[in-house]
Amino acid sequence: MIHSTWRVQGEAKRQSILNAIPDKWRLKEPVPTLTEQRDVTGAYIQQFLSEREVEITESDAVDIVAETTAGRWSAVEVTEAFCHRAALSHQLVSCLHEIFFDAAIEDAKKLDAYFAEHNAPVGPLHGLPVSLKDQFHVKGVETTMGYVGWIGTFQGQREDPRRATKESELVRELRNLGAVLYCKTSVPTTLMAGETVNNIIGYTWNPKNRLLSCGGSSGGEGALLALRGSPAGFGTDIGGSVRIPAGFNFLYGLRPSSGRIPYESAANSADGQSTILSVIGPLAPTARSLTLLFKAVLTQEPWLHDPLALELPWRNAIVEETRSLIEQAKGGSSSLAFGLMPYNGVARIHPPIAHGLKLVEQTLKRLGHKVIPWNPPSHERAHEIAAKTFDMDGGADFRHHFSLSGETQAPQVIVQENGTQLTASEIAALNVAKREYQKEYMDYWNSTALSTGTGRPVDGFFCPLAPHAAVIPEQYKHVGYTSFVNVLDYSSVSIPVTFADKTVDVEKDSGLSEEYIDWDYFVANPDIDDADTYHGAPVGVQLVGRRLQEEKMLTLAEYIGEEIVRDVGRP
Repeated sequence: MIHSTWRVQGEAKRQSILNAIPDKWRLKEPVPTLTEQRDVTGAYIQQFLSEREVEITESDAVDIVAETTAGRWSAVEVTEAFCHRAALSHQLVSCLHEIFFDAAIEDAKKLDAYFAEHNAPVGPLHGLPVSLKDQFHVKGVETTMGYVGWIGTFQGQREDPRRATKESELVRELRNLGAVLYCKTSVPTTLMAGETVNNIIGYTWNPKNRLLSCGGSSGGEGALLALRGSPAGFGTDIGGSVRIPAGFNFLYGLRPSSGRIPYESAANSADGQSTILSVIGPLAPTARSLTLLFKAVLTQEPWLHDPLALELPWRNAIVEETRSLIEQAKGGSSSLAFGLMPYNGVARIHPPIAHGLKLVEQTLKRLGHKVIPWNPPSHERAHEIAAKTFDMDGGADFRHHFSLSGETQAPQVIVQENGTQLTASEIAALNVAKREYQKEYMDYWNSTALSTGTGRPVDGFFCPLAPHAAVIPEQYKHVGYTSFVNVLDYSSVSIPVTFADKTVDVEKDSGLSEEYIDWDYFVANPDIDDADTYHGAPVGVQLVGRRLQEEKMLTLAEYIGEEIVRDVGRP
């Protein structure tokens, strides 16, 4: 019986999400088709908002908390503005799994009452709306992770007493910091896809170009933030799931090393797999917003509440050291050096990505920094290690959760039908291969001290997030540009750069070797006019640092991102 009703269940859940939007925030006219209105960011969504709502929602998280923690903006006013914009965002691109606006406004009222009584904020995130990927448990709110079989359950268990009251550790900490939680965002079922699609809300589109994907698996976060329906949010990343949506939606996104942000009591796929750990990271329109959230969470001492969290507080000394190197460079001293890897030896990049990397290189050189080619140990090996890790149970976890409802999966979500589970000996061998690869990569990084001219190895390196800009549906084919970071457990930040431009990207003047670039795919696909379809797609890159170097990467991302703006401009 249950297998014959999954479509009905999914449709009912989808309608319940829409029903949670107040009538006053529902669009009065049908949403234009994808071809009629590709870009629904900026002026398009602003037309449905008041001037005051636009002012609030287009402020970044740092500016918002400057107002709310000083009592100049009320938590209620800020929360209502973002709830309204989030409601509009969902109607335009289908990016929300859960809406709990009423509870959020009640929480905001309590924050305002606290401030009125104490003339002080609850914490550094007082009154800041924060969105969450639908892996985090919030009391009174469902977690489906896109599975129809999870509707009305706790992670697939119907009689679990934790269903109504359980909260993830990060949720608890955000509440302590004064953040207001108000929605959870869409994911692909299994979480293992570079596009966001499931049988509950359907496909989540890219707000800048609705012919394209918003990325995955934190795709709903990326889409919501691109529409400024949230000032900052949290996703998870096991193969690129924070960085890819950040890049596809012109955002900053941090993939920290494991143990820095608590994962305790969050839902997950293939829970218990520990060869490559999924990590939680923030996404936001500005780099300084990532720093605000990351630093605030560490003040909660998550290592006292999550057995896998590292006792590693925010290290301001690393920030000051990095800023000193930046100042030396401004004074004409060659103090920073970066690697550049436009091609991983597996998947050639499309012209917009080549253009974006060239713009980054030009900015670095203008600033006086040394840029060297990055030729590390084979990234194909890293891709193989990641692929074996993600399939080590032969797809058993995914098949189980699909079987709860009998639902079929979208073509972007690949599940082995009769996969073979690795034995303990095979898992041990995989772990050895990973460790040996990590050591080789470490040795290579150290060896670059001979080439940088600074007396030190590179401070980080730049590479693509994907072979393409925000991708055409069902065309995401290679996750190796991000998954190698997870194999190494390095820290990495997505940095927005530019947009695909059909009048520029067809010119073969990127300055990069022709062997790196897939010209045929971009301009000669017989079925799709790729240059036109990709036009306007956000282009981002990633800055990769060593393990546990989040403070340094965030500082560099803010500095370099601001300099790219000076060179390239922003829409």
